[in-house]
Amino acid sequence: MDTMLTSVVIAALIGFAVNIFLCPIVIPILRKIKFGQTPRDDGPKAHLKKTGTPTMGGIMILLSFLAASVFFISESRRSLLIVFVTLAFGFIGFLDDYIKVAKKRSLGLRAWQKFALQIIVCGIFAYYLNQDGDSAALYIPFLRGEFFNVGWIYIPFVFFVILGAVNGVNFTDGLDGLAAGVTALVAVFFVFISLSLGSEISPVIGAAFGALLGFLLYNAHPAQVFMGDTGALALGGFIASVALTLRAPLFIPLVGIIYVAEVLSVILQVGYFKITRGKRIFKMAPLHHHFELTGWPETKVVTVFYIITAIMCLIGFLGIRTILI
Repeated sequence: MDTMLTSVVIAALIGFAVNIFLCPIVIPILRKIKFGQTPRDDGPKAHLKKTGTPTMGGIMILLSFLAASVFFISESRRSLLIVFVTLAFGFIGFLDDYIKVAKKRSLGLRAWQKFALQIIVCGIFAYYLNQDGDSAALYIPFLRGEFFNVGWIYIPFVFFVILGAVNGVNFTDGLDGLAAGVTALVAVFFVFISLSLGSEISPVIGAAFGALLGFLLYNAHPAQVFMGDTGALALGGFIASVALTLRAPLFIPLVGIIYVAEVLSVILQVGYFKITRGKRIFKMAPLHHHFELTGWPETKVVTVFYIITAIMCLIGFLGIRTILI
């Protein structure tokens, strides 16, 4: 475990260093070519001042993650799978961002195009992960020695977990530093599980953690750059693929409670709006915007969501006895 922990630390430091090297170079380029953010017209008025802030910063996350991971994936098929899913979803997000910004098409990729590409990536990941005979037996939080075997529904379950996580991170990405910080905390949790199992994917998780810390230096309030769909989709794919590889996707609703709350707030808002023909549960969805419109400063919303994630990760540590026994 000492050797693996050293690899995690080295990967995290490389990811961090590469990102803080890239950001001062790439951010001015994004600004020069006018790859800027356009806030929603119906959003909080305070966000209007963010107009023109460079987006597609997920490029730096992906490059630093890849640079730090490449030293640890040569003999690890599972690590390679995680890197593949992360980069593939990042590429889908990049296409979406590019069409929105460069082609001036506000919707980006058509819904069917985005969904089709995501299904292809999920299918490739599910196929190769399913080669491991025990992958369908999942750890159950807080239940020592118990496993939940999803059996024949494993493949659709993989699709559900990945697409759910991708949407969760994407909805969470709406405030300075929110998605990056929450995901960094969740990554620490999965590093702990991975080290406990002695899994070879530990350094890859460390690489993502370091890359996120480096990005946060420039994404924290007031943000100099946003990750865009390039980063959000990549991070969702990363979290899901890590959890599935460790057979621990049932921990995502616990430690990723912010992702779940953001998605549910959108589902409830849209559903209630249609049922009641115009009424709303929240002032605005996703959930972080609701708190903003009730008067919370952006920095307070982000801090509270960090604290909630950290507490849920601590509770999650109590729930990994199944893995440690």
